[in-house]
Amino acid sequence: MSDPSKATPEPEPFRVPDGDLDDLASTLAKTMAEVRQHGVILDRLGSEPLSTPPTADTSAAGAAGADKAAAPASVFILALGGEAYAVELAALSDWVNYLFLPVYGREISTIRPWCDQWHEHPEAVARLHALWLAWQQLTDAEAGLSGPSTWHRDHLDQALVHLRAPDGPFAACTTSPTRPNHRVLATPAPELTGATQ
Repeated sequence: MSDPSKATPEPEPFRVPDGDLDDLASTLAKTMAEVRQHGVILDRLGSEPLSTPPTADTSAAGAAGADKAAAPASVFILALGGEAYAVELAALSDWVNYLFLPVYGREISTIRPWCDQWHEHPEAVARLHALWLAWQQLTDAEAGLSGPSTWHRDHLDQALVHLRAPDGPFAACTTSPTRPNHRVLATPAPELTGATQ
């Protein structure tokens, strides 16, 4: 019989330093946002109709019409409606909340406003969605090593100038955390054309 006093001691538990927990949480949040984005892309790809190659007896006009019908609809959020809009807005919200704001959401002030209810500002939704689409394309490996730099220069910098401008979409929202106020600015009414007098 073996002597219990000679048993090997149990290994010490693994401990992650507290400073590294924030890094792990940030990495996990980014990974989860990417997984959600990939899911949205896969859903989008799965919902697109498959195009069939034209046969030899297809007329040129018929082939042109088939190509036009097989072309994917716009992926821009303002072209979507109903459930498609809601799904796209949810994916955009994940990207904005877990990647964009933690990295690029500088301090809020009257000269650099931001609204926590950005999703209720149509211009902000449009600009952030365009920024996200460009981010997906230019951070892909196929974009090359300069893709992220191009995204920052051509897309991010311009979007931030317009979104966070003192007269931008968040101009009517109070920036004070102690007195939050959210208000969507009214847009001009469309001019009626062809009206009889």
